[in-house]
Amino acid sequence: MARTMEPVAKKIFKGVLVAELLGVFGAYFLFNKMNTSQDFRQTMSKKFPFILEVYYKSIEKSGMYGVREQDQEKWLNSKN
Repeated sequence: MARTMEPVAKKIFKGVLVAELLGVFGAYFLFNKMNTSQDFRQTMSKKFPFILEVYYKSIEKSGMYGVREQDQEKWLNSKN
């Protein structure tokens, strides 16, 4: 019985591994895009505000303060 499950277990393991790698690279891409583009952060604030909140909290925990305030100031000035 164990021998017949080995190929299935390997396929499941590979699938989980690929899914995790895609998740890590996707998270890195998203963080990098938000970290370098204020316009992208504005788009995220409209479509996915909870993701932007996680971004702000993560950079504040790393010691970078003021990004949220700069974004809000620019977005308010662009409306006027």
